[in-house]
Amino acid sequence: MISVEEAVERITGACRLMPPESVALPEAHGRVLASDAVSRRTQPPADVSAMDGYAVRAADTDSVPATLAVVGHAPAGGAFDGTVGPGQAARIFTGGPVPAGADAVVLQEDTQAEGDRVTVRETARAGQHVRRAGIDFAEGDTLLKAGERLTAPMLGLLAAMDRPWVDVRRRPRVAILATGNELVRPGEPVGPNQIVSSNSIAVKALVERYGGVGVDLGIARDDAASLRALAEGARGADVLVTIGGASVGDHDLVKRVLGDAGLEIDFWKIAVRPGKPLIFGRLGDALMLGLPGNPVSAMVCALLFLVPALRRMQGIEPVELPRATAVLGRDLPANRERRDFMRAALERRDGRLVATPFASQDSSVISLFATAGALVIRPPHAPAATAGDTVEILPMTEL
Repeated sequence: MISVEEAVERITGACRLMPPESVALPEAHGRVLASDAVSRRTQPPADVSAMDGYAVRAADTDSVPATLAVVGHAPAGGAFDGTVGPGQAARIFTGGPVPAGADAVVLQEDTQAEGDRVTVRETARAGQHVRRAGIDFAEGDTLLKAGERLTAPMLGLLAAMDRPWVDVRRRPRVAILATGNELVRPGEPVGPNQIVSSNSIAVKALVERYGGVGVDLGIARDDAASLRALAEGARGADVLVTIGGASVGDHDLVKRVLGDAGLEIDFWKIAVRPGKPLIFGRLGDALMLGLPGNPVSAMVCALLFLVPALRRMQGIEPVELPRATAVLGRDLPANRERRDFMRAALERRDGRLVATPFASQDSSVISLFATAGALVIRPPHAPAATAGDTVEILPMTEL
């Protein structure tokens, strides 16, 4: 068995960076930038007012009240092309360009207008309520770097930069194939010895949460012909994920059948709990990741090994999901030789994160996994731990 760290290194080392493609800005949410984003304009392009009021010369308000002649208007989207001279003011609105000669804006509520004159009741200082040209960014500024996953605020920034199209990494295509005579799809009749398949749906959701395109190939029965036929659907995919059939049982056919089809195995079995029987290799042009069949094992292994692969393919670094620390909520016995990822409740007590591993860590109990707030990470051969000890966790708040 190899370590979790070595498995991640070998999997991500085999990943190729997805090629770039150009997409319309409204379609880019969640996509990963393939190149640095450079602004095509200066924001704001000129000195503009931050408030509704009057553009004035600050020196004219040194002694208040000061009555000034209103010589023009500067609305947002328009401008007063004249000059504000001594003893003068221009009506201005938020976003309106500050006219020549003016160096401050006084608030509307600090004035009293009468016809073409306005009385200023509060002294203004130079620069007051003025947004200087380029205070946000300037034409030619690099504001977002390649490898950043685009959030909603980033899309707003790109729009302000006048970038209607954006270069992003192509989304990795992930074909997902469940195996087993015991499985039926949700909503189908369930026989006396069958269960409803849940892994494909959960893994597909995880793939798409982390930027990939999931393709559900269905459920292969426990015979070579069914597995071969459905695996053909993976042609053109970047990754083939099989679920189940990776252990040592008489019906665990994945290695043998896909081996006959050209699967080159890099490794099999990892020192991890849950999820020891994991296969990694290459089938044609696609990477192949064989996940265990138990629901918790499949999802933990997808988090640990499939998500880093997706991140590497899109140029996101670091490839592994961020870890954190928490206080242990209950005593734990010494760990054995495998790195353990224990499902745990996560709560905040007295300002501290507390992670309490569930009493049951059975890899078939999906209900606890679905409500877990974190995975408590225990190194191989870790000694017994006591409630209150600091432990490393993998938060599950982003799933």
